[in-house]
Amino acid sequence: MNLLQVEESMAAGGQAVIEGVLMRAKKTAIAVRQPDRKIVTREYDKPMLIKRFPVLGTPFIRGVCVLWDSMYMGIVALSWSAEVSSQDTGEELKKKDIVGAILFALALAIGLFVLAPFLVAQLIPAIKEDPVSFALFEGIIRVAILVLYIWAVSRSKDVKRVFEYHGAEHKTVHAYEAGVELTVNEVRKYSRIHPRCGTSFLFITMIAAIIVLIIANSIWQVGFWQKLLIRILFIPVIASISYEFLRFTAKHLDNPLFRALAWPGMLLQRLTTAEPDDDQLEVAIVSLKSAVGALETEV
Repeated sequence: MNLLQVEESMAAGGQAVIEGVLMRAKKTAIAVRQPDRKIVTREYDKPMLIKRFPVLGTPFIRGVCVLWDSMYMGIVALSWSAEVSSQDTGEELKKKDIVGAILFALALAIGLFVLAPFLVAQLIPAIKEDPVSFALFEGIIRVAILVLYIWAVSRSKDVKRVFEYHGAEHKTVHAYEAGVELTVNEVRKYSRIHPRCGTSFLFITMIAAIIVLIIANSIWQVGFWQKLLIRILFIPVIASISYEFLRFTAKHLDNPLFRALAWPGMLLQRLTTAEPDDDQLEVAIVSLKSAVGALETEV
């Protein structure tokens, strides 16, 4: 549940963490509320891959790099926020632990959103030889799994708190991009739905997968294992296409066509965000001010 990129053309982005918010702008900052009600912040100056290696910022390459950066920083932030919010002084995650967590998350995602829909579609003999029907049915199963997964995790009280911070993050980014003063009263006026949200990216990925796999299935008439391999190998391609589409539509929401195309993903955000309280908005504001270098005093 995170915004996937912060580029010069996109002012800020972020991610909800445990009792806090991560924001990325001029730098990366995390703000978390401790049990004693104090807000603590942490800043990271390490630039994203596409800033360190400009060639990686090339369209249809940058999406995969941004996704890796977001996952890496997200796990770092979640680990730190868990420690701070519980005032636990456990050891900080090492780089190999973070990479391991990312690889585990990727394996889980492949199992849920690639392997499971593919195996279910294989059970329907009538569509196995039709590339269009197979990809469409597989895509419907994939979307259903995504929606059911989000709905299921949202039943957890702890996850609901994270979704409220997710809403606080979106409202704060909206207010910052609108150029208004970042106060709780001002930020609360804005929507908790944002066009660059990672939830929208996930939904776009599901649709892109249907289109790409229809084409791939039509070109390569292969067996079970080759079909499965194609689905795994095409993950970076699908992610890259989805990222470019998300980025483009987010810039052209004044166009009715692109607004309509972005609508399903933004609708899904109603499951992954919730209305935050004033304390949560305050945390998101502190995080963003720190990320843009405007945090004048410690909170």
